[in-house]
Amino acid sequence: MSDPTTRMPAVFVGHGNPMNAVEDNAWSRGFRVLGEALPRPKAILAVSAHWYVAGTYATADERPETIHDFGGFPEELYRVQYPAPGAPDLARRAVQLVGEGRASLSREWGLDHGTWSVLVHLRPAADVPVVQLSLDGRLAPAEHLALGRALAPLRDEGVLLLASGNLVHNLRHAFTAWGRGDQETPAWAREFDEELARALARHDTDALARALEGEAGRRAHPTPDHYLPLLYAAGAAAPDDPVRFPITGFDMASLSMRSVVFG
Repeated sequence: MSDPTTRMPAVFVGHGNPMNAVEDNAWSRGFRVLGEALPRPKAILAVSAHWYVAGTYATADERPETIHDFGGFPEELYRVQYPAPGAPDLARRAVQLVGEGRASLSREWGLDHGTWSVLVHLRPAADVPVVQLSLDGRLAPAEHLALGRALAPLRDEGVLLLASGNLVHNLRHAFTAWGRGDQETPAWAREFDEELARALARHDTDALARALEGEAGRRAHPTPDHYLPLLYAAGAAAPDDPVRFPITGFDMASLSMRSVVFG
């Protein structure tokens, strides 16, 4: 049996607005505090909402590119570089664990803002190798959970599994509220966030797999891309892992910024 004292945690971070990468605000400060609390990993396997494609791929470059996958932001944000080394051996190990019939290596992506806008605060020295794993948009939530379970052995190999999305992510509502100057979090967003927190605390993966099926889930996530990374962290968690929420709250009224640490 593996030693839980040496096992790396599995983490989900609500990344929110890309400007969190360069602004000093409650969220960026929370990321820094979280980074200081986490043990130093040998490498990081990141699962970001923003590599949402038809397939499961792992970045295999020695020097992954910093991808600025957004538009309309200040020039300061486009100048951000996160020069962490890649880890081709970790990429191959991830593909092996998932199964070579279901995953493959890729040199057509790098580190997108779902990954680097968080890591600039969690690991500001960019001194730990990073591999990013894509989300296969063809898979059902239960299948994403299964991939998380398949990747769980990496936690005992010194690898931090870092998933990045948002527990509530309805951009149409968020931008409408922001445009009105409305910072009041609607009941539907708060209730969905709290329901997920309860399911996470009790390791209820069945509830997590079904969360998007009802009206509340569809309203919280008109598209599933920002929800699915959570399932990798939850899938990689052990049933006896303690669960904590080091960051909570909402940005732009309805974007849940809740972060989750398993272990």
